[in-house]
Amino acid sequence: MAMNVGSAADDDEPISTINTTPLVDVMLVLLIIFLITIPVVVTSIPIELPKEKNEIRETKPENIVLSVDQAGTIYWNDLRIASTDALIDRLKKIAVLVPQPEVQIRGDGRAQYAGVGRIIYAVQRAGIAKVGFITEPPPRGG
Repeated sequence: MAMNVGSAADDDEPISTINTTPLVDVMLVLLIIFLITIPVVVTSIPIELPKEKNEIRETKPENIVLSVDQAGTIYWNDLRIASTDALIDRLKKIAVLVPQPEVQIRGDGRAQYAGVGRIIYAVQRAGIAKVGFITEPPPRGG
């Protein structure tokens, strides 16, 4: 004879609810850990971040303005430069002057970076110490 525990009418159905208590416990522990560790990370090393500032560009006659148009063509003021080697040769003549003039780069916003990269490469090869980028200021109120 078989022994029955419980009534025969009880069918064994799987429990369809999820026990969320362990999940809530883990989330509370993680929340406490983050609340304790975040202030330590934020204030552990005192640093001063750079401030944004707009400087008025002083145009000096000795400065060299190199431009790159949308097609990637390089210009020395208004003179078109044929190749990167020609630009390096011209910059080497300027690099020996004392004080050394600043090279200012104007790049078209629609130009690919390769044209500006060729100028940086030429400036580095020629030994120019000071390079600047000319940009337009953002519109006021925007």
